[in-house]
Amino acid sequence: MAEDPRDWEVETRLVRGGLARSPHGEISEALYLTQSFAYENAQAADDRFGGGPGFIYQRFGNPTTQMFEDRLALLEGAELCRATASGMSAVHVSLMGLVKAGEHIVAGRALFGSCRWILSEWMPRFGVEVTYVDATDLEAWKNAVRPNTRAFLVESPANPLLEVTAIGAVAEIAHAAGAKLIVDNVFATPIFQKPLVLGADIVVYSATKHIDGQGRVLGGAILGSAELMTAAYKDILRHTGPAMSPFNSWVLVKALETLELRVRRQTDNAGRVADTIASSGKVRQTIFCGRPDHPQAAIIANQMTGGGNVIAFDLGSRAAAWRFLDALQIVDISNNLGDAKSMATHPCTTTHRSMPEAERLEIGLTEGWVRMSVGLEGPGDLARDVSRALDAA
Repeated sequence: MAEDPRDWEVETRLVRGGLARSPHGEISEALYLTQSFAYENAQAADDRFGGGPGFIYQRFGNPTTQMFEDRLALLEGAELCRATASGMSAVHVSLMGLVKAGEHIVAGRALFGSCRWILSEWMPRFGVEVTYVDATDLEAWKNAVRPNTRAFLVESPANPLLEVTAIGAVAEIAHAAGAKLIVDNVFATPIFQKPLVLGADIVVYSATKHIDGQGRVLGGAILGSAELMTAAYKDILRHTGPAMSPFNSWVLVKALETLELRVRRQTDNAGRVADTIASSGKVRQTIFCGRPDHPQAAIIANQMTGGGNVIAFDLGSRAAAWRFLDALQIVDISNNLGDAKSMATHPCTTTHRSMPEAERLEIGLTEGWVRMSVGLEGPGDLARDVSRALDAA
């Protein structure tokens, strides 16, 4: 009897999920750099355009990209995954596929700056209204619902201060209102949190982050049930063109092989660095999802199996935060995260720069905060580098 990949352990899914070998029997997944595909005859072309099996055009699908999609879907526990050119294209499409003019979105107010721009600046141009809520306040979600509410959006943990939302409870509120819940799961990764199991309808990723994890390519992914993915996203993905390149797909499918190893080591390192920061006496607050003093520690214990690799800490002022960053000798100053290399950034002047100050203050983001993504370096080296920078701050 053939093995059912759904019965495999996570490690096996990451190495062998979605594998589709050519007649050559290659061990490393094949890279299909082709825009289009040939048909044996006119009838075969008609069959494929009519919905039959096979590939038509790279914008519609590609064998390498499908391997990445199938592998990530298997890891996530989703029926279907569709890859996109970037994480932001995944967020954009996930929203646009669920709403139309005259409808309404409710979103947690703690979001990445570009996500806030889509909701605040882009969606209203198409007649879609948006209400922001404190994502940790279940009553706020309930009170924000309108008869025309069609989608909820939440990042959990959120960027940049790692606010965690009770996904199951918010999903119940969304479904009672006839809406769908989209969860951006990038900080937790598919290793530590399963939003679909918790009740979410759609999961989105920036594959640029932990999934690549080595600073090479952009990519995004949208995952959910086959029925919803087909109804909401098949046409928009085909006709608006946010397709992932085959080369990026190949890089990402190879990166998935080591995702769990990298994320778990990064998380162990992050725990040690977070303890170093918190015990230094030189910061106002340290937030890390693996620490018991996280404001939503009880929710984390219920829905996450690891703390991830991102830390946020408040040095009190922009001047102190910049002194800290400028004193780092191993950790890079960079706005990316999830990389093998440790990185730190000042959100107010980088990732969340486009947010008005009043909106930043709503989520508690003052100018003293630093966000750090911990990598795979030696934990002793990282602790020494961070300690030295704290002294300088």
